[in-house]
Amino acid sequence: MSNPFSLEGKIAFVTGASYGIGFAIASGMAKAGAKIVFNDIKQELVDKGLAAYKEAGIDAVGYVCDVTDEDAVNETVKKIEEEVGVIDILVNNAGIIKRIPMIEMSAKDFRQVIDVDLNAPFIVSKAVLPSMIKKGHGKIINICSMMSELGRETVSAYAAAKGGLKMLTRNICSEYGEFNIQCNGIGPGYIETPQTAPLRERQPDGSRHPFDSFIVAKTPAARWLKPEELAGPAVFLASEASNAVNGHILYVDGGILAYIGKQPK
Repeated sequence: MSNPFSLEGKIAFVTGASYGIGFAIASGMAKAGAKIVFNDIKQELVDKGLAAYKEAGIDAVGYVCDVTDEDAVNETVKKIEEEVGVIDILVNNAGIIKRIPMIEMSAKDFRQVIDVDLNAPFIVSKAVLPSMIKKGHGKIINICSMMSELGRETVSAYAAAKGGLKMLTRNICSEYGEFNIQCNGIGPGYIETPQTAPLRERQPDGSRHPFDSFIVAKTPAARWLKPEELAGPAVFLASEASNAVNGHILYVDGGILAYIGKQPK
């Protein structure tokens, strides 16, 4: 391998990658040579994503698809194979979170989070695996979370789903490693995104938002991470350089999981 980190000639399908973490990962893979395919649940989001990729100089292909709908996923994967080619790399990125105290959360809301964050990666992985098996190689990357390891108030459904996704990752490795298919996960830390911007805004008196102070204090890097900092780990796990890495969760968290925290003053 002249460059084991190259993704030249590879087709990468990144779910929910119109913006945010998915967009950053897909953009990093594009820079490494991959052809990018993505989906989102609405046409307007797909169009927004296509415009963002075009602005970044990336020729991406977008599809409208609900990743919790098995029939829709199977049809979309079939279209991708017909119109773009067989998927070499799958990134199960699409996800949601509902911050609701457990005793106030309905079973319906709990099921919705499990459906998007755990059932959907099962459905999409199941759809791409047969062609990967036939081709004799494939990479699946599941976007897990620090909540794959830790609990926190108001995220019972999310933590349950991401803990399950960690074990689904290990089980795909166990079942399909013999076909030269590697399935690994990335567990992001707290990332600077438009969704978290209000939590990072300075207060009227110039002080940090309480949650911002909490995250900075709990992170050895003493800062929030940037979405593009997930691209390098994703490229590694998508490339030939990681062919001996399987069933692993790579936590890109600035050191939070290694750190007990500062002693109160």
